[in-house]
Amino acid sequence: MKEKIHPQYYPEAKVICSCGNVFTLGSTKKEIRVELCSKCHPFYTGEQRVVDTAGRVERFKRRYDKTAEKKN
Repeated sequence: MKEKIHPQYYPEAKVICSCGNVFTLGSTKKEIRVELCSKCHPFYTGEQRVVDTAGRVERFKRRYDKTAEKKN
């Protein structure tokens, strides 16, 4: 392997989720901020909630409502 081309590795990198969960793992960054983690992700928690990113759910509902009106 070539010398001095690899990024620095942090074995105790801190991961901070928007839900407040904090855990450590190995990474090339000291601190990582995420929106979802295993504590709050619907797939892991079993909750049937929709994670809305930038209004996509509302946009889909508006489009669906328009197509439903055209069919009637």
